[in-house]
Amino acid sequence: MLFLLIVSILILIAFLLILPPLWRKQSAQATDLDQRNILIAQNRLAELKESRQSGALSQAQYDDQLADLEQALSDDLEIKSHVTSTQSQGRWLVYVLVLGIPLLAGSLYLSLGNYQAISHSAEMAIDPDTLKLAEVNKMVAGLAEKMKATPDDAKGWIMLGRSYKALEQYPKAVEAFANAYRLLGDQVDIMLLYADAIAYASDKNLAGKPTELVFKALALEPDNMNALWLGGMAKAQQGDPATAIKLWRKLAALLPPESDAQKEINALLAKIESESPQAVAQSEASQAANVADVAITVKISMAPELQKLTSPSDTVFVYAQALSGPKMPLAIVRKQVSDLPLTVSLNDAMAMMPNMKLSNFAQVKLLARISKSGNAMSQLGDLIGVIDQVALTDKNEHMIVINDVVK
Repeated sequence: MLFLLIVSILILIAFLLILPPLWRKQSAQATDLDQRNILIAQNRLAELKESRQSGALSQAQYDDQLADLEQALSDDLEIKSHVTSTQSQGRWLVYVLVLGIPLLAGSLYLSLGNYQAISHSAEMAIDPDTLKLAEVNKMVAGLAEKMKATPDDAKGWIMLGRSYKALEQYPKAVEAFANAYRLLGDQVDIMLLYADAIAYASDKNLAGKPTELVFKALALEPDNMNALWLGGMAKAQQGDPATAIKLWRKLAALLPPESDAQKEINALLAKIESESPQAVAQSEASQAANVADVAITVKISMAPELQKLTSPSDTVFVYAQALSGPKMPLAIVRKQVSDLPLTVSLNDAMAMMPNMKLSNFAQVKLLARISKSGNAMSQLGDLIGVIDQVALTDKNEHMIVINDVVK
């Protein structure tokens, strides 16, 4: 009804603008024409009288021209009747417009329009969230079809996996991330996405393949916060709260102080520690025992010819690595060039991952590296010294001389 009322008002306004001038036009034209003809005849009669009085016209000439003037005026005044006739004939257009336009518009709207499309009730019946979800599903379906034609597009699989995860279609997300992992290999971000999707598809259970992927990622990036979170969750689900506490404590230390994420982790730690005090004690006792049992003493110095390439504030990393497998440090100490020469003791307390520590290996590789950038990852131009193989049972002091350049 509101729509019809609005349309009626608009049509009425249009008629008010168009019809009155059309109705009055002919009448105004007729009146103006009569007055003009009479005025012309009066002026011409005055001229004839003046010419007769001045002798320019004879009486016979005056009579003839006066008769012509009267005849011409009579003919001109007959136009009024024609105008009146035209006016009455032209007004039919007004009636046609008044009746025809509404009828034509109504007929077209009934055949082509849909009044429910603009009704308030129809608007309320459309759920914006449902409409948006339908659009997203359509886009994701299109991407899935595209990936069938380009199965080696790793970025496309990642995007598709993220989309399926957002839509809570976890089995499809697992398949997409599996393809990305197949193409990209052991990239930390991919492994974590893959592990998370598998866990969600299994009711958030990280046992099995997800745990394997998470700890493989942690071996590559010990400070990866997503990996620390998932690793702690996996250990908690496996009934190993001590390891979960250790991982989450490290995560809390990496998070911005007083951030919401750190507060959430601290609250979780407080809860698990209160529920498993024996796990806390076990973790601390195990860590202390490992520190006492496993240690490698290393003395570090720098070759004199390389001293000119360094500054006192340059960072010195002293660390142990497994002879094979991930290059993640099993224990690491950070110092400065100004501290050289120095002696350090590497032990399990310096481990970056609970499953990647000195006590898990019989032999290790020792390294000392000077980095101007302070980056924990080795870079071109760093200065380095290496002992290729050391047995953990060897309690002697091991000498490392920094005498080479990373190339």
